[in-house]
Amino acid sequence: MDYNTSRKSLVLPEYGRNIQKMVLHIKTVEDRDERNRLAKAIIQVMGNMNPHLRDVADFKHKLWDHLAIISDFELDVDSPYPTPLPEELNTAPDKLPYKNSREVRFKHYGRVLENMVKTSIDFPEGEEKKFLIEVICNQMKKSFLNWNRESVADDLIFSDFKFLTKDQVNIPEGLKLKEIKDLINKPPQDRSRDKDRRGGGSKGRSNPRHNPRNNPRAGKTKRY
Repeated sequence: MDYNTSRKSLVLPEYGRNIQKMVLHIKTVEDRDERNRLAKAIIQVMGNMNPHLRDVADFKHKLWDHLAIISDFELDVDSPYPTPLPEELNTAPDKLPYKNSREVRFKHYGRVLENMVKTSIDFPEGEEKKFLIEVICNQMKKSFLNWNRESVADDLIFSDFKFLTKDQVNIPEGLKLKEIKDLINKPPQDRSRDKDRRGGGSKGRSNPRHNPRNNPRAGKTKRY
């Protein structure tokens, strides 16, 4: 019996073993023109196996690259695209420059909000800067409430804002932040529950059949 465990491992399993056998066969063909003809035929079969990818950019280019990979980069044919190198296939991607999370002083505000606070330092003085400070402080209060929905004092938000700016930005005099109820969005079930309490929902409507005055049998005890 010919088991898969005794066969050569598949380089690209998504194309199956028959495609790999075809590629290994054309490597043994000595006539270059015949190899090119067979390689184009295999590319056609590989494309038919993935018709949903025909609209992808550089689809043909990917197929020729896969053909070279299956042949272990030993297939000598006239490819319309530059043949990839083995070292390019095994090259590790560049490391992403992740920033250290320790740089964030208040994690409940987040890095983006702290960057906004630092941006306000060099912002030119005027009404726009006052409006910017108000918007940032309200967003800080809203972010704070995501972790503590009980209460948050405006003085605490102003203190954190001045700490992040290293006292380089003054809070506008008389600035008052939004109320908690205006910053927190209630879930849909809470809004429907409030509607029922006000009598706007079906549960809050009175049913005349449930009114003892309209039901003559209400309040009577059953006698045996």
